[in-house]
Amino acid sequence: MNNTTGPLILIPSPLGDTAPMEVLPLIIRQWIERIDHYIVENEKTARRFIKKIAPNKKQSELVLSILDKYSSEIEIKDYLNPCLEGKPIGLLSDAGCPGIADPGALIVAKAHHLNILVKPLVGPSSLFLALMASGLNGQNFAFNGYLPIDKAEKRKAILQLEQRAMQQQQAQLFIETPYRNTALFEQLCDTLNGKTKLTIATNLTLPEEYIKTNTVSEWKKTKGLDLHKKPTLFIFQ
Repeated sequence: MNNTTGPLILIPSPLGDTAPMEVLPLIIRQWIERIDHYIVENEKTARRFIKKIAPNKKQSELVLSILDKYSSEIEIKDYLNPCLEGKPIGLLSDAGCPGIADPGALIVAKAHHLNILVKPLVGPSSLFLALMASGLNGQNFAFNGYLPIDKAEKRKAILQLEQRAMQQQQAQLFIETPYRNTALFEQLCDTLNGKTKLTIATNLTLPEEYIKTNTVSEWKKTKGLDLHKKPTLFIFQ
């Protein structure tokens, strides 16, 4: 590694509208006070987060580059130039940890290719918080991202994942666009075996946090579960 390069700092952010320093370590404030160059998923969200962490930092001096799910390798080819000039860069996700269910992995891979030090900071990850609290297998698990939108294809994917979970004793994690949560929950209850354990983890780290593991048969008896437009993790095994 070239000692003259600056590091790429992976900066977690809160999972919802909560005071950042209630869920983040002090070292994040220390780095944000030092860093002027950022690679972010959304500029408005990033500026608001930085202002909450370091209110005296001059927003006009920040240099923000956008990295989202539409970004290509060509578009980001110069993003790490400040690191090559000896300056640190902060990589920010909209929520949670950069590179985990997040497009940040693209720039992290580039940093390794350029022999730039990659330094991850501690912070909340909805995937791991949900798995920690699920009671399901935390030693053998898979994150599957989003399931197919088409109902028939989604049913097929659910059954395939359930078979894998049974054969390998592997917990299966996935997410959904928040406004489709209720429909997904209903389809899971209609598709999975009644003895399969299903965890619902919603609004993690927020005052309205809800985490519950039941068998599918027990979930079918549950009334009043409101998941609409709430960030939710689904896990079954």
